[in-house]
Amino acid sequence: MSAGTIILIVVILVIVAVAAAVVSMRMRRGAAERNLVGPEYDRLVDEVGPRRAKAEFDKRRQRVDGLGVRPLSPERRTAYTGQWDAAQEQFVDSPAQAVSAAASLVTAVAADRGYEVSEHDQLLTDLSVYHGRHLDGYRHARQTTERAGEASTEAMRRALLDYRGLFFDLVESAEGDWAEPTREPESAAADVPAQRPWKQVTQGRHWKSRPQETGDVPATRQ
Repeated sequence: MSAGTIILIVVILVIVAVAAAVVSMRMRRGAAERNLVGPEYDRLVDEVGPRRAKAEFDKRRQRVDGLGVRPLSPERRTAYTGQWDAAQEQFVDSPAQAVSAAASLVTAVAADRGYEVSEHDQLLTDLSVYHGRHLDGYRHARQTTERAGEASTEAMRRALLDYRGLFFDLVESAEGDWAEPTREPESAAADVPAQRPWKQVTQGRHWKSRPQETGDVPATRQ
């Protein structure tokens, strides 16, 4: 085999390797984007097709990137987390007020980050870019909040969990980072006991487990 042939083979192999790396990178990026937007993208694909759906999300991303959305400072993050803990603890005695407080905190954090919150539909559209995987839960939580006077304790518990998903995603994330999330989205069904939900609202990160004594209200708090 001549030297020229060997060089040609090497060049071809390099080109193939580079092309494979580019394709792999695009696939990983696409997977990360789909994970961020969650079912929002799939829903749009079903409505308008994959090409128009991608164009629509590119348009949404350009708008959000133009809003000047910024991460929270450590101090603001700590302050909001403390407010969330207070709302969570309120659930034991007043589920409706706790859910309402959780809804207000989500809006407050979004506004603090730089999102426009005056138009709810536009806010949902903007949030779909980087927080889409939490929007189905957020919509359900909003519906529960609007009928808090009629909702069961279990429904309000799940609403609080749905607010939690979006709240901590907003508190902890920085827009423009398309890397895979460091935390897996938490499942309400997996995390939260279905029985007597008013006694222990949630478990896991950012939530406090409270030891129980006799009666429905915990005697001590951690």
